[in-house]
Amino acid sequence: VQLQASGGGLVQAGGSLRLSCTASGSIFSINAFGWYRQAPGEQRELVASVASDMIANYADSVKGRFTISRDNAKKTASLQMSSLRSEDTAVYYCRADIRVRRYNLPAPFWGQGTQVTVSS
Repeated sequence: VQLQASGGGLVQAGGSLRLSCTASGSIFSINAFGWYRQAPGEQRELVASVASDMIANYADSVKGRFTISRDNAKKTASLQMSSLRSEDTAVYYCRADIRVRRYNLPAPFWGQGTQVTVSS
């Protein structure tokens, strides 16, 4: 199983970026997708997550600015980020809790990080 994240870059404050995450490999089902971020010298934190029933949760710091979505058929998740601030600068990681076979418990898989830099 692999997760491929893409879409990071450099953007001015107030701008927008869209991150994408695609899961591939032997996958029976994906329970939840999540986006995490880690700024230099900081711990990795959960930004947003979306369950298989499409219920989403957000960190307070991004509510109203970020939107997470998923496409179960394509095994993808996206994070639309708007009204970006300098404090959103971080490496963003995609995570998916994946069941590789019907009777396996879901296990976490991580994508490679993608850098988001917001200039003020």
